[in-house]
Amino acid sequence: MGSILHIDDGSYPVFHINSKTSSYIIGVLETGQPEHLYYGSLLRPMQDYSVLRQKNDVPYSSMVYPEEKYKNIGLDDQCLEYSGYGRGDYREAAIELVFADGCNTGNFVYASHKIYAGRTRLEGLPCPRGSENDAESLELSLRDELYGMELVLNYSCYPDYDIITRSARLYNHSQRPVRIKRLMSSQLDLFCGDWNFVTFDGAWAFERKRHERLLLPGIYTNDSKTGNSSNRHNPFVMLAAPDCGEFSGVCYGFNLFYSGNHAEIAEKTFYGKTRLLTGINPFGFEWMLEPGASFGSPEALLAYSAGGFNKLSQSMHRFIEELVVPEAWVKKERPILANNWEATFFDFDKAKILSMAKEAAKLGVELFVLDDGWFGQRNDDTKGLGDWTVNKKKLPGGLGALAAKINALGLKFGIWVEPEMANEDSELYRAHPDWILACPDRKPAYGRNQFVLDLCRKEVRDYIIEAMTAVFSSANIEYVKWDMNRNISDPYSESLAHDRQGEVPHRYMLGLYEVMDVLTKRFPSILFESCASGGNRFDLGMLVYMPQIWTSDGTDAYARLSIQGGSSYGYPPSVIGAHVSDSPNMQTLRAAPLETRFNVAAFGLLGYEMDLGMLSAFDKKAIKEQIAFYKANRQLLQFGRFYRSCSKEDKDKIIWTVVSDDQESAISGLFQGMAKPGRGQDVLAVPGLAADKNYSIRGRKQYINVKAFGNLVNHVLPFKIRGDGIAHTLISSHYMYEMAQENYTAGGDLLSGQGIVLIQQFSGTGHNDRIRILSDYGSRIYVIKANSDIEH
Repeated sequence: MGSILHIDDGSYPVFHINSKTSSYIIGVLETGQPEHLYYGSLLRPMQDYSVLRQKNDVPYSSMVYPEEKYKNIGLDDQCLEYSGYGRGDYREAAIELVFADGCNTGNFVYASHKIYAGRTRLEGLPCPRGSENDAESLELSLRDELYGMELVLNYSCYPDYDIITRSARLYNHSQRPVRIKRLMSSQLDLFCGDWNFVTFDGAWAFERKRHERLLLPGIYTNDSKTGNSSNRHNPFVMLAAPDCGEFSGVCYGFNLFYSGNHAEIAEKTFYGKTRLLTGINPFGFEWMLEPGASFGSPEALLAYSAGGFNKLSQSMHRFIEELVVPEAWVKKERPILANNWEATFFDFDKAKILSMAKEAAKLGVELFVLDDGWFGQRNDDTKGLGDWTVNKKKLPGGLGALAAKINALGLKFGIWVEPEMANEDSELYRAHPDWILACPDRKPAYGRNQFVLDLCRKEVRDYIIEAMTAVFSSANIEYVKWDMNRNISDPYSESLAHDRQGEVPHRYMLGLYEVMDVLTKRFPSILFESCASGGNRFDLGMLVYMPQIWTSDGTDAYARLSIQGGSSYGYPPSVIGAHVSDSPNMQTLRAAPLETRFNVAAFGLLGYEMDLGMLSAFDKKAIKEQIAFYKANRQLLQFGRFYRSCSKEDKDKIIWTVVSDDQESAISGLFQGMAKPGRGQDVLAVPGLAADKNYSIRGRKQYINVKAFGNLVNHVLPFKIRGDGIAHTLISSHYMYEMAQENYTAGGDLLSGQGIVLIQQFSGTGHNDRIRILSDYGSRIYVIKANSDIEH
């Protein structure tokens, strides 16, 4: 492929890595440490790389230099590829070791390298695919001869995707053990510039809200200590120039193929340099590396864009869709599902489930998912978890009989499981109280009335594999929602020696990945969806095994604009589970129009999570049309090129757009929060279209429930009715009041530029058939189709 060049001009080696629009260049200092020279817009091979090197002709005051021969080179102010402690670099380190003699100072210097087509899979850890056609790899071998250690820095370049992945592996070639306290996956040192550190933070039911802060001299940490990648701080972060926006500006993206404790550490020095580290969180982590053994970090993803956040996101989206999710699900359309959880919780039986499934089938749903409560004595969340046998009182005939009846309705059947947990009140815990994570002689902390199983233990992993195999084989199960409803506490395993308990959080993840690897290969046709109290484990590591993730337990449509919008910076719509739920919403008590709830969910993997048996005639007709629209446009909505923008007239209004690769079609959604009186104008700009094409734009047929008008209906009726009366309720449950029709034509140059002015929105001064009614939390989807090339 020729994307990685090795240049040796006789003074020092240089490695020049080129992708489609970016270059990454590595040098080697005279002192032997790999030097970071450049990561930015594409550069052709150079005759003289010294113009990228920092000049070290005189030392600076108080400098510590690692080699007497090079008194002008101090590591503390160099841009390095991977740095340790003890030789003069006092910034946050990528590697921290304690050798058998108690010394914590290593000295890893360049020894050799290897360049090859394709990539090497990581041992026991998730990573992207990469054939000889997709990737080219560089391995830099660094050695500390005194202690007999070898550190290999792995780089894989995916030229067509503008993606570089990195990892590190440490080999102990000595005769004595070494204690690893930190081994980060990647380090990026930037020579200069002001940068915003962009993170995606939140909590249960409100994950991945975008925040950014200007880096000033100091250290900033984005991390998780919960045992999961967490809803608090996602492992995806960005460094962005202060003037970077959605469509212009320089930014870098960083993500991690890991689902446990992680850390992204940004440090800006007084001299203006910026360092960004990503990897396993050093907090609470230790690993004893025995003689002859090796330890590898998780893989990190790096991306660069000179075209703003959307371009950065699109590079990562395509990479995830084509090389990260399981190969069987690459660009494969996901089914529309109905889930019973918010409708029933634990209170259901076979008849109730079948009744809901029948309603789902009538509406056009394709998959019915039976959530928590189908097994053991699981009538609430205090008991039964871990006992994976069917509750025959609820489901006589078992899962097989239920699945057969649901299949007969034309629906696929799926179930919920939470294999990593056990209730104290369960047959599993009573038989194996030692199978949970717990400190000696201390009762473990509780979370959701359950304990965490010790996946460091082989017998526990074997139990989960065999129990899930029995469940998945017991019926025609075509979908599994794999949940994990509490954070890890008491990280202590009886399977490890007392001085190796710092390995527990990482060994837990290795155990989980082993379990998932076995089960997903054993059941390749099952669509697995990852979940952890919603988005508590929304990361690339999970996506290697499960091609979609339940984004959040928060289903409020307005909150979902932030949740799904924040998620979209690092993850594509094709992995984002999004459901239409009841109104008022269960988490916020906010009322939102049914059409808005669908419009938000349509920019993800559509599902319905409500009591379908309680729908009005209005709701049923609207949902039928929603589902038909989604099916007709599913490929574009799930796999189109995704853009974020806002209304040019009102920055508070959000616009999401998906565009087909051939630029022949697009779908845009315009979403508003609170309605503003006197502000009736909206501008719709549709990015990503072809400038030389003409397009037709039409508003999706949407309906307004006249119940929203209250007593105002009396202004148009020949008689008076109460806004909260029986007559009003009867009318609103059957009458389909259609939103004003909208049809426009425009060139792609205008649409992708200034945009078009839409018909007025109702703003309190009058209404006719040319007025859009959105109200609070209203929205509309627009379908854009190419007509023909503009005639010149």
